[in-house]
Amino acid sequence: MHNQLKMKFSSEQEYPDLSQHNNHMAKVLTPDLYESLRDKETPSGFTLDDLIQTGVDNPGHPFIMTVGCVAGDEETYEVFKELLDPVIEDRHGGYQPSDKHKTDLNADNLQGGDDLDPDYVLSSRVRTGRSVRGFCLPPHCSRGERRAIEDLSIESLDLLEGDLKGTYYALKNMTEEEQQQLIDDHFLFDKPVSPLLLASGMARDWPDGRGIWHNDNKTFLVWVNEEDHLRVISMQRGGNLREVFQRFCCGLTQIEDLFKERGHEFMWNEHLGYVLTCPSNLGTGLRAGVHVKLAHVSRHEKFGEILKRLRLQKRGTGGVDTAAVGGVFDISNADRLGFSEVELVQLVVDGVQLLVQMEKQLEAGGELDDLMPEQK
Repeated sequence: MHNQLKMKFSSEQEYPDLSQHNNHMAKVLTPDLYESLRDKETPSGFTLDDLIQTGVDNPGHPFIMTVGCVAGDEETYEVFKELLDPVIEDRHGGYQPSDKHKTDLNADNLQGGDDLDPDYVLSSRVRTGRSVRGFCLPPHCSRGERRAIEDLSIESLDLLEGDLKGTYYALKNMTEEEQQQLIDDHFLFDKPVSPLLLASGMARDWPDGRGIWHNDNKTFLVWVNEEDHLRVISMQRGGNLREVFQRFCCGLTQIEDLFKERGHEFMWNEHLGYVLTCPSNLGTGLRAGVHVKLAHVSRHEKFGEILKRLRLQKRGTGGVDTAAVGGVFDISNADRLGFSEVELVQLVVDGVQLLVQMEKQLEAGGELDDLMPEQK
């Protein structure tokens, strides 16, 4: 109904001012496209203006090119494909509407990864998101839907056994001591403060229906109802990324099976792979990253070019908005869609091995010319 009320005004009167904007949505959306899509909505009532709100409210980002839109449900990607297909193509390196995504969660297909030098690689982590089919996504879901996702997650995660056996902590029920311990472990997500997340509506009713689950060893973690229904993370200290990925694949597969046993499957299709809230995370949703000491390489004039050729990206160890401290960077795969999970982790394994080799060579007073990689 709220969308029908907007039809009292012309498309020109409703069209957002994007003149100062620099995000993928703003690059694609035109007055004509806005007019053709503004009266559409998904079966759950998600509209074009809901889709683009975060990109309208946030013109740009000082570090990365943001997407500028979020999905409210699985159908968003079909109903608004005229806008989202070009956004996806632009964000994911030319990925076409006819392209098919590939999934590979068999960790045995990864080559190496268990020998990243621990003198340089301080910690390893693999994460992804999952959405439960039949429910609206966090920007659009109701309180009841959010609570149902939480109940389903608790019921399923409680059945994990062995090294994956763990405990769920609801944000609203946490003691100060539990919160502090999870903060110390770098596990706790707090109420979103990023304008990108706030504008999308993800923080509504906070902290109702949100929580964190982790195994007893604190190496496998699931966030419930943050940016996605589920955010699954495998992590540990040191450079054994292979072990981290094996745990990731094993745990993720078991969780999906447990959800299916309860009549709920994850959103997936052969074109987009796993469907998530932000178009930037479609496909695998996977980010494999390591915290690695690169004090010398990071000061090299070709550092950015090296990362680009390796299909890697850098962040500060505190996240996307932070700077590196003491020459330690969070290095991870730049791609999500069009590559399998194994392929993306392989890029990180091979790339980080080369970066560490470069760092050692520069420490010894050498040059990098003989180590410059070809474009991956």
